[in-house]
Amino acid sequence: MIIDEESPLDIALRLAADEPAHRPDFYKKLLESTVYILGKSENQIEGAQTIAPGEKISIQNWEKNDGSPVIPFFSTLIKLQTILDKETSYLALPARSLFEITKGSSLVLNPKLKYGKEFFPNEIEALLTYNVNRLAEQRVTQKETQVLLGQPATYPSKMVESLTAFFSIRNNVKAAYLAMMHDPSQDEKPHLIVGIEVDGDYVQIIREAGVVAGDTNLNGEPVDLIRVDPNEQGLSKYFKRDVKPFYERSWGGKLKFVLGIGHA
Repeated sequence: MIIDEESPLDIALRLAADEPAHRPDFYKKLLESTVYILGKSENQIEGAQTIAPGEKISIQNWEKNDGSPVIPFFSTLIKLQTILDKETSYLALPARSLFEITKGSSLVLNPKLKYGKEFFPNEIEALLTYNVNRLAEQRVTQKETQVLLGQPATYPSKMVESLTAFFSIRNNVKAAYLAMMHDPSQDEKPHLIVGIEVDGDYVQIIREAGVVAGDTNLNGEPVDLIRVDPNEQGLSKYFKRDVKPFYERSWGGKLKFVLGIGHA
């Protein structure tokens, strides 16, 4: 009897499926992992094999319900063997390498199993470039702009809950704030904005928080994310002076989150 124990990638996938706060860590773990595909190299041998640079490989495609092709890949060899009803050639290679050699294709992790994830070409491009599965649109204000700020009439509870969980596992996030913003010069209607106060490098935190916010903002509207700098005016001053943070880092924050005692 084959016992299918959870690999670190399997654990990351399960956590990400159950709670969006864990999705940035899943993508990071995936890019660090070895995965398994159905296929063979031109010099196929028995057992484990290292694919030489420039060596040609053939990768098996499956067909989705709509007739479009998709490349299946698996987190462990046991999971690959679980869905097969006959002996089939396979290869092991780094997930990052798989994404690089299959650019432009759709792939699906652990198809037909309880936990899986389909990856579309634009997601793969973002993963290879920024280690997250979506590219945020950057906006730079070239001149002083008047915007309208306030609190949302309908509180985005799920988004705030998941962002709180995410910030609680990022030690350099000090606080996070929520508001509605309307810039009449660029936007037809108001949208959510999240201000994040961060120690040190903030770029990757903004990218990862964007993944969590995008996956949990149930109305599908855009969410802006901005760095809050206590030494700056404008939006930073508004958040620090007029808005109570929905997340604040504290020594007991992580313990409170684990125990389910309100916000960290």
